[in-house]
Amino acid sequence: MTTTLITGSNKGLGYETARQLIGAGHDVWIGARDPERGAAAAHTLGARFVQLDVTDEASVSAAVATVGELDVLVNNAGILGGTEAVGDVTAEAVRHVYETNVFGVVRVTHAFLPLLEKSAAPVVVNLGSALGSLALNSDPDTLASSFAVLAYQSSKTALNMITVQYAKAYPGMRINCVDPGYTVTDFNGGGGDRTVGEGAEIVVRMASAGGDGPTGGFFNSAGPQPW
Repeated sequence: MTTTLITGSNKGLGYETARQLIGAGHDVWIGARDPERGAAAAHTLGARFVQLDVTDEASVSAAVATVGELDVLVNNAGILGGTEAVGDVTAEAVRHVYETNVFGVVRVTHAFLPLLEKSAAPVVVNLGSALGSLALNSDPDTLASSFAVLAYQSSKTALNMITVQYAKAYPGMRINCVDPGYTVTDFNGGGGDRTVGEGAEIVVRMASAGGDGPTGGFFNSAGPQPW
């Protein structure tokens, strides 16, 4: 059975991804900061729970010891941060978002690499966004170009490069970034034009990629997307 860890998965896209992967036969660990909410979500889904705060080294190290073995890592945890005008964004505000969306991904991936390297078919899926695509943001005809959320969008651009670098360094792993689309969740206040089921589909697809699957790419439900 494939053992999968999903960070930030007590609700929203992470929860739905867990539900779909459990249905596909994965043994899923629900990673969440809040023990009560995380344990409740795991119980409802029939998953296992591990307390995991991606911004805390001790929490991540403890999670590695608890999980023990791993085939698939889904770096789902993320925060939006503020949506103030670009000129009003401070360095501290950017740092706050990067602590989860960028440093958190590196922290968790680095910690779990030894477990992934023992897997016969290791996979890493990073939750990206079209809002982080330089190509789409530079095209005035795209939806992405209409947004100006400096900290969040730049964090997802950084995540794209992190994905590429890990994929080059670990060619035996399938490491990709995915865009679930503008999905209706608490994350965006219930906005969006896609259900969590639709948004989770590309996450599940890439989490299920075998040894012949793509690596070092950026995908949404329609296929490869521009960086």
